[in-house]
Amino acid sequence: MSNIGLIIEERSRDIGDFLVGRLIPFRKKRMIGPFIFIDHMGPTTLGPDKYMDVDQHPHIGLSTLTYMLEGDIMHEDSIGTKQRIQPGSVNWMVAGKGVSHTERTPADLRNGKQFVAHGYQIWVALPEALEDIEPEFHHISKENLPQWKDGSAEFTLVAGEGYDKKSPVPVHSPLFMLEIKNTTEYQLNTKDHLKGEIGICIVDGAIEACGETVEKGNILVSKVEDTCRTILKPNTHILLFGGEPFKEERYIHWNFVSANKDKIEKAKTDWKAKTFPMMDHDDSYVPLP
Repeated sequence: MSNIGLIIEERSRDIGDFLVGRLIPFRKKRMIGPFIFIDHMGPTTLGPDKYMDVDQHPHIGLSTLTYMLEGDIMHEDSIGTKQRIQPGSVNWMVAGKGVSHTERTPADLRNGKQFVAHGYQIWVALPEALEDIEPEFHHISKENLPQWKDGSAEFTLVAGEGYDKKSPVPVHSPLFMLEIKNTTEYQLNTKDHLKGEIGICIVDGAIEACGETVEKGNILVSKVEDTCRTILKPNTHILLFGGEPFKEERYIHWNFVSANKDKIEKAKTDWKAKTFPMMDHDDSYVPLP
């Protein structure tokens, strides 16, 4: 394999071992390991006249991973979950054969004061054989996630396995997601520590890879197993994610993911007809686009 990489931004570019650009999916790279969608929320100032209110909407064939850096969100869903998430904790919802949910600013924060909301909503595709499992929800608090230091870098293993550690988030395929923050320049070594495709999301600061500097707001995707030297500039904050890719192609339409297009068509029909699993205490509804 040639040492050609990709940086994911709205117009992706190559810088050696990486593709670089903004978020996934995008034109040149649909998935990174089992990760199929990443939505960067904020940072944005909420209150007193603007709050987060994501109305009831459906999912199939995936797990959602919500990870907040600043601000709180209240999650509610059609299997009866009501769970507040705070920065550094993980909300992990397994949609399986079908679940609906809302994400809203908690009532006690609607007090006329302003606050910052900043985080990531991430979708992880399920293995084909598990796409129709019963929906589940798991909340893992910050203090239960593996955390360690190496030099000036602080690591948190958000999900999956890496660096000889395992997160308690109950994932369904080999994957990893880590948060790394450093104060002084730090050389990142992933060789023999992570398995599968590797993505680097630059939350803040900048990294140097293959002789080029890449600023915050970009995602890099490695196209080789042993990447070129990656240096985190001082005071950088990244998310590292990826894992073993699936053999089968995944299709995505709106909030639905599956290896089978017929399942997506059925989910679309059920949502339009409101025969999809719905929340019994929230009558909000996001129409199918």
